[in-house]
Amino acid sequence: MFKGSFVALVTPMTSSGEVDWDALERLVQWHLDSGTHGIVPVGTTGESATLTPLEHKRVIPVSYTHLRAHETDSYLVCRLLL
Repeated sequence: MFKGSFVALVTPMTSSGEVDWDALERLVQWHLDSGTHGIVPVGTTGESATLTPLEHKRVIPVSYTHLRAHETDSYLVCRLLL
């Protein structure tokens, strides 16, 4: 099913405590360039509890869109906050 290296992706934040969306895309790209096989956004790195429900829900599609835009075989593993 899954194989390779997976990383619990941190959610980059600005100095004012908001999600840094540009930095998030750069971080996903860095993992793609580094050969990471899968990313787990808003997983176990701790900031998930500090995000608003809207931010939490947005981090996942932003990560997914970036992965798909680069035609990668990398996996996106996530837990949806419903």
